[in-house]
Amino acid sequence: MAKDIDGSAGVPQFYGKELRYQREEAGLTLEKLAEGSFFGIGMLSEVEHGNRRMPPELAQHVDRVLGTDFFTRRCEDVREARRKGHAPFFAGVAEAELRARAINEWSGTLIPGLLQTPAYARAVIQATHPLDTPEEVQAKIDARHERGKLFGDPKKPEYWVVLHESLIRHPLLEPADMAEQLDHIAAMVRSRRVVVQILPWNAATRPISELPLLLMDFDDEPPLLYTEGPYHGQTIDDPGLVKQYRKTYDRLRAAALPPEVSLALLEKAAEEFRHGQHHP
Repeated sequence: MAKDIDGSAGVPQFYGKELRYQREEAGLTLEKLAEGSFFGIGMLSEVEHGNRRMPPELAQHVDRVLGTDFFTRRCEDVREARRKGHAPFFAGVAEAELRARAINEWSGTLIPGLLQTPAYARAVIQATHPLDTPEEVQAKIDARHERGKLFGDPKKPEYWVVLHESLIRHPLLEPADMAEQLDHIAAMVRSRRVVVQILPWNAATRPISELPLLLMDFDDEPPLLYTEGPYHGQTIDDPGLVKQYRKTYDRLRAAALPPEVSLALLEKAAEEFRHGQHHP
């Protein structure tokens, strides 16, 4: 007998219990429900057991097969709740991060949101959205902090990030705050939860390094690429394009300093900021 699910335990459990109920009412196996989608039966089983959130694409597929609209409507409610603090174009990315097996990121202009301290996040938000109210600024800072809880899981997702050297040489913050930001990144590396590489000034990669890149791989979904500017974002799921951008990312990573050298550089820069010895 299948183990019962406590639908009151949380949002994933609620969806999981309803999905199993609707599937069994329709007389479908997991294999039949998965047919015609990008999702495997492992993913569906995880959702039914309340261990994984339901992606919007899966909700649409399930509703189409079962002849319902429940999952799409309810997923939109959850997405709307999660949008608070995120730009509309980024909300889906923040949701996809929760399902990612691996995240690879490149940034040449800003320390990525997953690694930002509150002081750094505040500086970025106030620079890009100077008319935001204090409450709006704080909501965006809180949203970044919420994203960072991804690292509460000791193994998933794997996170590998390449940062341009200018991000630690040209501070966005006052020296003490910048030291705290670099200490934070170094601590994440020391905990073995993230891998960071620094791309040197003179790396011969400028023609391919202008756009930030965020690549996500999943257990039961096709990979995604996300890139953005200050006021827009674009998610790409075309396999050919994602593969091409992954090659670009691999070239950036190959040109970057090794992880252990990058960590030493981060810690040295933090010490210089802390003691007023920083020289660009």
